Amino acid sequence: MKRPGSPTAMVAVLATAGLLASLLQTLVVPLIPDFPRLLGTTPTGASWVVTITLITGAVVTPVSGRIGDLFGKRRALLLTLAVVATGSVVSALADSLWPMVIGRGLQGCVIGVIPLALGVFRDELPSARIGGAIAFLSAILGLGAVAGIPLAGLVAEHFAWHVLFWASAGLGVLCALLVALLVPESQRLSTGRFDVVGTVGLTAGLIGLLLPVVNAGEWGWGSTRTLGLGAAALLVLLAWGAHQLRTRFPIVDLRLAAQRPVLTTNLATVAIGFAIYTMLFVFPQVLQAPTATGYGFGLSLVRAGAAVLPNGLAALLLTPVATRLVERYGARLAMMAGSAVMAASYVLVALRMGSVTDFVIAATLVGAGAGIAVAATSVLITHAVPVTGTASANGVNTLMRSVGGAAASTVLVLVLTHSTVVVGATAFPSRAAFRTSFVVAAGAALVGLVLTAFVPGRGSASAEGEVLSGTRHARHIMRRMPARASDRDHAMTQGDVSTFYLEWRS
Repeated sequence: MKRPGSPTAMVAVLATAGLLASLLQTLVVPLIPDFPRLLGTTPTGASWVVTITLITGAVVTPVSGRIGDLFGKRRALLLTLAVVATGSVVSALADSLWPMVIGRGLQGCVIGVIPLALGVFRDELPSARIGGAIAFLSAILGLGAVAGIPLAGLVAEHFAWHVLFWASAGLGVLCALLVALLVPESQRLSTGRFDVVGTVGLTAGLIGLLLPVVNAGEWGWGSTRTLGLGAAALLVLLAWGAHQLRTRFPIVDLRLAAQRPVLTTNLATVAIGFAIYTMLFVFPQVLQAPTATGYGFGLSLVRAGAAVLPNGLAALLLTPVATRLVERYGARLAMMAGSAVMAASYVLVALRMGSVTDFVIAATLVGAGAGIAVAATSVLITHAVPVTGTASANGVNTLMRSVGGAAASTVLVLVLTHSTVVVGATAFPSRAAFRTSFVVAAGAALVGLVLTAFVPGRGSASAEGEVLSGTRHARHIMRRMPARASDRDHAMTQGDVSTFYLEWRS
């Protein structure tokens, strides 16, 4: 039965849940250099605190919308927020690595809030209000991404670091209560079934593939454990792919993913995701490193967070520029331009590590390039597939960006632990290791640029700009969608929300 409630209050509640989602993505960034000491583990082990959320986020993104379509979006939101709150409590109680990894993995499910919130907007709001609700949610998501790092640094600097997780648990419970009170349940549900086997297979394959990569430095690249687990993961992913091709309701439509425009865009997305994540992973470590290392600046958590704050601001403010670039030159050239800006940013900081200003400028440029590249990516995907395939195509693209971020997390740990300097009793990555990480990130951005150049052109630049532009984008979606929820299949529902998800995530 549909609950009465104010549409404005409903939008505000879902925006608050979106704020939680964006905050949890950057919650632990200021603590990355300290996790080996705080959790009694190695830098390699500590990298899983970040990597696991990327994996769960990648899996949950295509899954959450399907759960909402089948069982009701309000129920799915409540389930997601309950899982996130539980994960936050587990992390808050953790003083060792694996409880923290388990808690952070559960926290990563918060990404599922975004497609569910957008689905509720489509179901419950008049057509004239959907564009404004999407714009408001977008602004809140951008605010959370921008403010997350300095806010987390401020809390961790003045309180015990566990407070970060207790606060996120409290916010998760608050959001769940507000959803229960103010968000109506879906009136029409989709038919079909949920692909449990596909979900488990994707999760097991990604974890099995990344686990030996993360730990290869300790296990040895040629060890039986590394090679055996890697081979097993590949077999699991091959079996998962075969299952996705056979099942009627796949988590990911691999046939669409194999088409050339989609395949080349997705490969470029992996490289770009790698380049985007490098800044978040590496810059705070340099800024917080003690001056005795010969390169560090000894900044506090708060000041280091403030130094990288322009990254998110640039990505947020460059959306109008991205729109104009797509309208005038097309999405492919815009994506190439964004990749080139990111590559140049990393080259700049690799050559100049002499002041905090150098890192502020580089962070700003990386954010600008990322904002342009990611916005253009969503347009390329939308124009590369038929309307009924938008869901699967965008689901794969989102997964590819998360895979790029996870790959960056694992590769950069190997790079930064390969060469170290010891200050007191603590080992820090050397200057050469950081420079190598910047060169690797620049190379990843250039790979993304080259791969984008091979994306076949399709559609006019002005038409692509129409798809990208704010409220016009919402109206474009609405024109393509049937009026009644019962007339919409899973692909259309998930496509609408996934496309927008890609645009804000930069």
